[in-house]
Amino acid sequence: MASPFVPSLRNGSHRDPAPRFGEREPRNETARRTFGSGWEDDDDILYEARERFRRIKDWEGEFRSQFSEDTKFVNGDSDNHWQWPASMYSDRGDKPSLTVNKTRQHCLQIINDAKQNKPQIRINPVSDEATKASADIYEGVIRHIEYMSNASVAYDTATTHQVQGGIGWWRVVTEYEGEQSMEMGCRIQRVRDALSVYLDPDIQEADGSDARFAFVVDEVPRDEFESKYPEYRERIPQGGMTGPIIDGGWLDEDHVRVAEYYRIVEREDTLHQLPDGSTIKESDIAEGASFEWLDRMSQRRRKVRGKELQWLKIVGGHIVDRQVEIGRYIPLVRVIGEEEVIEGRLERKGHVRALKDPQRIYNYWASSAVEQVALQSKSPYVAAAESIESYQRYWSTANTENHPVLPYNALDEAGKPLPPPQRAEPPQMAQAYVQGMQLAQQDLMYASGQYQPSMGQQDQRSEVSGKAIALRQRQGDNATYHYVDNLAIAIRFTGRILIDLIPKVYDTPRVLRILAPDGTVDRVQLNPQQPQALTTQPQNPQQNQNTGGMVPPTPQQALSASVVRIFNPSVGRYEVQADVGPAYATRRQQAWDAFSQIITTAPNLLNVAGDLLFKAADFPMAEELAERMQRMVPPQALGQGPTQNEQLLTQQVQGLQAHVALLSEKLAVESMRRQARDERTDIDAYEATTKRMQALLNAEKTDSPYVAGEEIRVLVQRMVLDALHEVGMAQVGQMSMQDEQQAAALIGGMNPQGAQQIGAQMGGAGLPGLGNGQASALSPVPAPGMPSPANGNGP
Repeated sequence: MASPFVPSLRNGSHRDPAPRFGEREPRNETARRTFGSGWEDDDDILYEARERFRRIKDWEGEFRSQFSEDTKFVNGDSDNHWQWPASMYSDRGDKPSLTVNKTRQHCLQIINDAKQNKPQIRINPVSDEATKASADIYEGVIRHIEYMSNASVAYDTATTHQVQGGIGWWRVVTEYEGEQSMEMGCRIQRVRDALSVYLDPDIQEADGSDARFAFVVDEVPRDEFESKYPEYRERIPQGGMTGPIIDGGWLDEDHVRVAEYYRIVEREDTLHQLPDGSTIKESDIAEGASFEWLDRMSQRRRKVRGKELQWLKIVGGHIVDRQVEIGRYIPLVRVIGEEEVIEGRLERKGHVRALKDPQRIYNYWASSAVEQVALQSKSPYVAAAESIESYQRYWSTANTENHPVLPYNALDEAGKPLPPPQRAEPPQMAQAYVQGMQLAQQDLMYASGQYQPSMGQQDQRSEVSGKAIALRQRQGDNATYHYVDNLAIAIRFTGRILIDLIPKVYDTPRVLRILAPDGTVDRVQLNPQQPQALTTQPQNPQQNQNTGGMVPPTPQQALSASVVRIFNPSVGRYEVQADVGPAYATRRQQAWDAFSQIITTAPNLLNVAGDLLFKAADFPMAEELAERMQRMVPPQALGQGPTQNEQLLTQQVQGLQAHVALLSEKLAVESMRRQARDERTDIDAYEATTKRMQALLNAEKTDSPYVAGEEIRVLVQRMVLDALHEVGMAQVGQMSMQDEQQAAALIGGMNPQGAQQIGAQMGGAGLPGLGNGQASALSPVPAPGMPSPANGNGP
């Protein structure tokens, strides 16, 4: 039942849900401002797309021309002469116009450093349902998506465009896992042409996550359109007919624009909170379904603006394809170099812009220096004509032949000495050119912030130690760190896109491959219906049995193989971070160096951490050696045995147990000694009793045997009772209680009244050891009513 404080949603039981893509809905805002209110059709969407595309071109027009110039400049060489202004190059004519491209090396320092220290996506749990273990599974899934997508190429291409031109791109797409598969997967796709992407100019976020529209454009010449897009050839006039010209370059005599158009459409919706705390939007209700149950179950409600991401493909003046995307964000990721908005104008650039003038100066000085030296004559010999007269053949060929001797006339005709021929001074480069090139090279370092140690050159100053050189390189890295940081922002946004898409794309039970940071591949079962984010269950032990000849698994491998992990990516909330640092291979080498130094100083650590040392090694069979070392590591070091406190307590308990055992042994010996003494006492008492009974039986006979026998029997009874009360005879009394037959036989051989009296005194038990008429045999005179011992007859 609906809450009494919540007003009814409607009078009837049915309401039309929010319009869906392709259905009849109001005109978009851009078309409504021009054409007024009405229902949106394809013409309205095309009008909106053209207006938005025009806005982006107006906003980025100047930057796009500068992007092309900067990219050409950094890739200039002696053949294309892109580093020379066209007017200056033409004015120089046949003069040297050299291109000594130092700008490219400055850019490659940043690009290659980013390749070696590429940011990594890190996932952290946020909600209570998410755990660190499930976040690690998420990371493994994303790493496997990057591996299958060859994402490193997409990242590197975008970084190159970022540094050279000011912006780079990649995109996140969904596609089938294979040609024979019906399951979808996420992929990261590179954008080869950075100028083919146009993004909403009104974004406020650095990563562009708040963009409302975007385009991916392919400008196709008409003569190539049919071969490149044969499925759309009917949409464009053929056979020499140009058809209608669409302004803005969408369709003209020479080109056809093929554009992917992303747009986010916002609609009003109502969000309901159900009794179990969950929420649902009215737009999520199936079309044509009744809303009565939602009225009854709704506890709270509020108006919201729902967002729907739509994708359309526009060819010239037609929408040829469309669909609703399942993600929240436009799946285009941008990597920015430097970007500012100055006086309402976009100023975006890369690393090249500041290096163009110093590079041009260097090229100019180098070309002028070569020109100046080339115009100088070679260094010939200077000699008086008389000194080489008659030897002109030698001197004319002195530069072409290797003469062992160059003769000359030492005296003239008058006998006066002649000066020997001398070579003139060689051509000299003007010092101004040398200084000019040195200053231009310094300007390149000042403008880039990358000095000689950063470029791998030895500094001529005082940095002779490794630490000083490392600090100088660090300064160069700080000057260009914003490029790596912007790359990390883009990769973090990629992680947010994947976190949003994975629960929606991977929505069927399947087995997913995950990739660990060290590159090892594992598997996890995906169950979208599981209420927990991650659960484990034991695996069939038969699946883990080793066949003959196989190396037994390490403890960690055996533990991971003994359970099956079941993962549900739709449970829990996660946040994304970008970890900027060296790649795994670099960190592995650093770990090997650190471990080697530590074990050199503390060799005993090799017994407990040798497996970690060889895991960081990068030579053949290092992994096998690490596994063997791990089997020799004590379980306590692997966290599988008792802790140090537990071991101490175990030792204490073992000591106490040994002490108790010693005391028990002493007590047993003393008990045996006491038992021996008691047994000796019992034997002495039994012997005394026997002698006493023998003495009574051998008493002198009287004339009244009945009376005498009665007295003897009374004495025997009293004597037996005394014996039973002795400490040593207590066990005999207990045994007699368990032997009723012996007691009955004893009573049968004695006076019934006496037997009853003795039995009463003994608790109903008979006399032990005196059954079968032995008590009557003690007296030669039988009791009244009892048979005679001699003939068995009564008196």
